[in-house]
Amino acid sequence: MSMYEFPTGVRDALRVPVLLTTMPAITLSGHDGSMKTSFAYIRPALRASVLACALLLAACASQPPPTEELAAARLSVARAGDGDADQYAPTQIAQARRALEQAQAAAGNGRDAEARTLALSASALADLAHARARQAVTESELAQRRAEITNLRQRLQVEE
Repeated sequence: MSMYEFPTGVRDALRVPVLLTTMPAITLSGHDGSMKTSFAYIRPALRASVLACALLLAACASQPPPTEELAAARLSVARAGDGDADQYAPTQIAQARRALEQAQAAAGNGRDAEARTLALSASALADLAHARARQAVTESELAQRRAEITNLRQRLQVEE
């Protein structure tokens, strides 16, 4: 089998050791007329792959673990629990606790983006539960004050 039976790319690849020792001088335009292939075509692909790898590493490194979000979610859930959310907003506080557990599990498994989203959701649900509990307590106090006012008015009218 002769060397001329191979396709051009394969033939040139087989001739690389010979080309390296007998390579002619390259002109200012980057190549001379005798060379058909050049390693200069590899450079743009190499630059693109290096740039892609650098961007990928930068994207991975730019997202720190969601420790602050998890701490804020824990604090929000604890505050809602202390604010009678179990009594006045049981659905929201249960959802917040479930979201916090899922966020902690996701963070433990290295799914930081999911953990961050779940922690923010847990914080929002806990804040909602806390606000509803405060609303219920405030409405209860308002009803109590109104009852006291009504009672005082009745006593004042009787005494007159």
